[in-house]
Amino acid sequence: MTLPMKAKLQRGAMMLEALIGILIFSAGILALIGMQALAIAHVADAKYRADASFFANEIIAQMWVDRANLANYEFAGSGTPPTAIQPWVDKITGTTGGNGLPGAAANLPIIDVDTATGQVSVDVRWQPPNAQSAHTHRTIALIAAP
Repeated sequence: MTLPMKAKLQRGAMMLEALIGILIFSAGILALIGMQALAIAHVADAKYRADASFFANEIIAQMWVDRANLANYEFAGSGTPPTAIQPWVDKITGTTGGNGLPGAAANLPIIDVDTATGQVSVDVRWQPPNAQSAHTHRTIALIAAP
């Protein structure tokens, strides 16, 4: 076989290598974009969890201050909240103009109070965008009588 014949057989090989290189590069870029989107979703979820923890601790602190009226804070998560927690619920749902938790209006918090032992359980619930179900952050505290 002569040299020009070998060159004819190799025709287009460089183009094929370039296309394969572009394909590999594109797959890498798409993977980076996917990882970035996933990281953003995890950061948003971490923010919602931190906010829920803050809200739960806020109402528990309010209960500590108002230990004599602990039974007034009980709420089953449906209907109208008691007056003692209405401003707090408004903050969580974002109805007072602040940034509440997404989907919290449909998933109101639950506060369970055992007045005999002073044990309080606060469930802050929310549903992030595109989530299948509601998320819950539960905080349990023991509020002792003075």
